[in-house]
Amino acid sequence: MIKETDFLVIGSGIAGLSFALKVAEHGKVILISKTTLEESNTKYAQGGIAAVTYEPDNFEKHIEDTLIAGDGLCKREIVEMVVSEAPAQIKQLIKWGVNFDQNEKGKYDLGREGGHSEYRVLHHKDNTGEVIQNSLVRKVREHKNIEIFENHFAVDLITQHHLGKLVKRSHKDTECYGAYVLDLNTDQVNTYLSKVTLIATGGTGNLYDTTTNPKIATGDGIAMVYRAKGIIENMEFMQFHPTSLYNPGEKPSFLITEALRGFGAILKTIDGEKFMNKYDKRGSLAPRDIVARAIDYEMKISGDDHVHLDCTHLDPEKLKNHFPNIYKKCLSLNIDFTKDPVPVIPAAHYMCGGIKVDKNGCSTINRLYAAGEVSSTGLHGANRLASNSLSEAVVYADRAAKDAITKIKDVELKKEIPEWNAHGTTYPEEMVMITQNYKEVQQIMSNYVGIVRSNLRLDRALRRLEIIYKETERLYEKSILSQKLCELRNLINVGYLILKMAQGLHESRGLHYTIDYPKKGTISEF
Repeated sequence: MIKETDFLVIGSGIAGLSFALKVAEHGKVILISKTTLEESNTKYAQGGIAAVTYEPDNFEKHIEDTLIAGDGLCKREIVEMVVSEAPAQIKQLIKWGVNFDQNEKGKYDLGREGGHSEYRVLHHKDNTGEVIQNSLVRKVREHKNIEIFENHFAVDLITQHHLGKLVKRSHKDTECYGAYVLDLNTDQVNTYLSKVTLIATGGTGNLYDTTTNPKIATGDGIAMVYRAKGIIENMEFMQFHPTSLYNPGEKPSFLITEALRGFGAILKTIDGEKFMNKYDKRGSLAPRDIVARAIDYEMKISGDDHVHLDCTHLDPEKLKNHFPNIYKKCLSLNIDFTKDPVPVIPAAHYMCGGIKVDKNGCSTINRLYAAGEVSSTGLHGANRLASNSLSEAVVYADRAAKDAITKIKDVELKKEIPEWNAHGTTYPEEMVMITQNYKEVQQIMSNYVGIVRSNLRLDRALRRLEIIYKETERLYEKSILSQKLCELRNLINVGYLILKMAQGLHESRGLHYTIDYPKKGTISEF
């Protein structure tokens, strides 16, 4: 089957949905989601969206906080652009029905998180992402120009390669003509042709054993663009959220938002000792890379399998009002966070690198855009400032939409694309080969490419990953496609990129800390 459209959107988080709504006034949109529209990384964003709203905050303060968190690798021009354009995009979210909390004076109730010098995080209780997601999904489902394909999995992008032409990463004329998409209901791979395509598939958290990301976060977009010979950058900078709820066996790990520390919660060892001021004068409100490494170090010293986040000194009613979902979740585990410390542990959370894009979200492949966590814009540098990601997503979705609208009238659909060739493939005889390799990839990355790294660990991880890569490619070539097989293949691609880029950085910078080159990191002071 062949489907044709003006705009193909792969991914249904805040970036994909807002882009779709903006371009739908200018042409037909097909929106691909590998589960349902309601399920995305956006849904799990508890903290909020960062933007300058009231004095004494201003753009320069937000810019400076972002640059400091990024540890010297942010592009200042991009930081200035996102910070200055975020307020207008938040107004658009409000017009689409997103309700942010207000105080008794009718002003927005702004939160503060690690690395922020002012209160600037707009939020809805502790489920901001879910409120944004649901509001955008309602608007998208109502739009007559948007055709939705849920339970569809984008397998590969279509380029000149599929017309028998050589495509290299160094080429400037590579073009995207759409994507091959697996219908998970029928196991058929269909051809989707588009004038422009947006990749908004979110992050890569399930590359690790412990992650706050939903199970769908398997690096699909990054892997597809890499295979299509697009440029990927900064993959070594995987952000581990310092405080996920310690509850072994639960996947994804329940996120304990950084806003709780902004509200006054304090990190302590299990025996009750405050420890963050040993590592940073900002204490529990230091940026995430510093806090995650500090927790990791304290756990290694003590042998404990978690630390505590203590809220018991704070006003209990205000706590429950501001963080009702966290309160409810903790109570389900017999933890009353107004009286008991909350056990927490770092978890893989956010990919700061990804598909390289320009200020309009254009990738290095023509007619292909990327926005949201899947992209590398230059905003985050070596470490993302809390709650900047949703701001980045809406700003880049807006810019990509405006750019795509101007180009689409000069683009023709590529009609001569061959259909997917599944000749000679069969269902895998033993599914255990896929599930076991999936687990092994997660264990390799968690044990060797986590918060603290070394040359020895990276080398060992790469050797083991290469074995799994070869096994999986052989299986892929002879198998009828399944979601699990495609996700495994994508995770291996993404793991390889993280490893190779981590090996190439001979210093500790932001989220990449290695014991072999500790001079830029803070852990050497521990």
